[in-house]
Amino acid sequence: MALKPLKYESELLALVAKGDDRAFVKLFEGYYKQLGEYVYKLTESIEVSEEIVQDVFIKVWLRRETLLELDNFCHYLFILCRNQTLNHLRKKASERVHQLAWLKQFEQDQFQSDNDEIIEGYRILMDKVIEKLPPQQKKVFKLSREGRLKHDEIANLLGISPETVKKHIKLALRFIRSEFSSSNYLPIFIILSSQLIFL
Repeated sequence: MALKPLKYESELLALVAKGDDRAFVKLFEGYYKQLGEYVYKLTESIEVSEEIVQDVFIKVWLRRETLLELDNFCHYLFILCRNQTLNHLRKKASERVHQLAWLKQFEQDQFQSDNDEIIEGYRILMDKVIEKLPPQQKKVFKLSREGRLKHDEIANLLGISPETVKKHIKLALRFIRSEFSSSNYLPIFIILSSQLIFL
């Protein structure tokens, strides 16, 4: 971008260098629109564009005593504006990165929380299916699943043979599998019952 120099730029700069605030206002008004349009193309924000151009001219005023040392004021003004805009964009990008990192962590935490609730729901569903088992079959299955007892231990506790225990567990698993296979929950059943299958 090339700024169009003001007609009386040299005179204005000389006055501004001496601290003439009215000359500074004219300088500001003369370049404000050009710089604002440039910044807006990059930031797409009127508010940000206004703020950046204002900041640029504040720097010009603070450095006013060095203005007469410049070979090309328009180029100097443009560089100031470009750097100020780039700093803003870098800061915004950095904030975005941190925001995305935070959001990603939040989503992961939320995902984990949601998963915990879903899994708990599946466990409740499985418990309801287990309650449908015949009394003896349910008792054997629960002793194996919840009590973590071995087949021999269950057999001794209930006064039945180990083969009968195996049969009850096999029938229980078959029933539960059939209940889950009529829905989309079969993979969940396999996961939840895997510890039982390999006992």
